Amino acid sequence: MATILFVLTGADHWTLADGTRHPTGFWAEEFLAPHRAFTEAGHRVEVATPGGVVPTVDRASLEDGAEERLAAVPELRAPRDLKEVDLDDYAAVFYPGGHGPMEDLATDRSSGELLARALASGRPLGVVCHGPAALLAAQDADGASPFAGYRLTAFTNAEEEQAGFAGKARWLLQDRLEEIGVDFQAGAPWEPHVVSDRNLHTGQNPGSSAPLAAEILKALG
Repeated sequence: MATILFVLTGADHWTLADGTRHPTGFWAEEFLAPHRAFTEAGHRVEVATPGGVVPTVDRASLEDGAEERLAAVPELRAPRDLKEVDLDDYAAVFYPGGHGPMEDLATDRSSGELLARALASGRPLGVVCHGPAALLAAQDADGASPFAGYRLTAFTNAEEEQAGFAGKARWLLQDRLEEIGVDFQAGAPWEPHVVSDRNLHTGQNPGSSAPLAAEILKALG
């Protein structure tokens, strides 16, 4: 049995270009589908957030009994402080999305350091939807992104446009990831799409969460 670390946003809003605070948090499916896959495979899950705050779920993602299923996950009620996490305690790391990571994890130094170390360690690293915003905070010793040159995917500009936020956002995730030098692989909007490159496994959107979890399990052996 392995222990898998879930890193969740601690934000409950996303600040738009006009200063408006859009209520958000993490996306339920992007936590629940991988959590179920990992625990049913016999693995243990721990949760960490910036400051150890209890994460907020995006209310727009609460469908099909998701609220009740989240309430049954005790790890969400007592997360660890991200600053106190020791990577050596975990066999894999997983970042769900929701717009929350655009607000806090995109600039969180502790998260950036964890991601850089996880990538270098060879451990399976899973990141889905808006979760790859956290990759923007990772730097190597020269100040460049350790993810430069990696093939990956994330929530696309086309999906942000169709969701109604592209014209309201301060920046778009696909644009920023391309700016740090990744090889961005966009699939069809809203279709499950997973990209694996070495130990980095990424999913494009909420529907990619379950197949992404399957790739992490395969990598864990």
